[in-house]
Amino acid sequence: MLEYVTDPDDPRLTDYTRLRDVELRKSLEAERGLFLAEGEKVIRRAIGAGYPIRSVLTTRRWLAPLEDVLGDAAVYVVSDEIMSGIAGFQVHRGALASMERLPLPGVETLLKQGGRRLLVLEDLVDHSNVGAIFRSAAALGVDGIILSPRCADPLYRRAVKVSMGAVFSIPYARMDDWFEGLSQLREAGYQTLALTPDQTAAPLDGFRAANRVALLLGAEGDGLSSRWLEEADQAVCIPMSAEAMAAGVDSLNVVAAAAIACHGLMRSSR
Repeated sequence: MLEYVTDPDDPRLTDYTRLRDVELRKSLEAERGLFLAEGEKVIRRAIGAGYPIRSVLTTRRWLAPLEDVLGDAAVYVVSDEIMSGIAGFQVHRGALASMERLPLPGVETLLKQGGRRLLVLEDLVDHSNVGAIFRSAAALGVDGIILSPRCADPLYRRAVKVSMGAVFSIPYARMDDWFEGLSQLREAGYQTLALTPDQTAAPLDGFRAANRVALLLGAEGDGLSSRWLEEADQAVCIPMSAEAMAAGVDSLNVVAAAAIACHGLMRSSR
């Protein structure tokens, strides 16, 4: 259903307003059960993953590339000026879609799927980092991701955009009981590996992982909590060069570390 909108205050555009206000968007999206997909490729991936469309906001220029997947969805066409004014930023490839969230599976359901390689993210609060990690995980053979209660929402607009829609292709769940989380993973048959910058830990590049492994990644800056680091089956590290260590470069950011670790797990479990 195609509609041209000329008033930026039109109530039909409510899903798209004040996108720069992060805290407001968090509460509104949770309350309405929605998330936003930005750009043709990401919108297509969301639709392909089965997420229902509430509506699409686009400009005349970017309407045609999406027409084949929109079906009977409400499509609001606005000028470039209104689009930028509503969003508060330059919209990537001129299209936003308001999508309905699907129920998240429980951790038990995810573990029963029998994936060999899992990522477990503890308190990563940066949406861009979460999105980038999902993209690396999807590319490097990770079978699922488990999030701590305080971990950033993978369906927040920035996370979805940075992941290029990879958040739709890899199953994930949020663990409510973080205190007993390691026990739950072990009971499901997973070896738990805690990634740490500590160079006395087992080097990941020479480590032979078990058949089923869960790699634990900690928050930006603080790393893993002491409880999870101490109770994991094995602490592992990404070896740094002697030159880097001498220069004071003793660690990688969590996105780079996650990508390298995922690749290492893919190789070690072949």
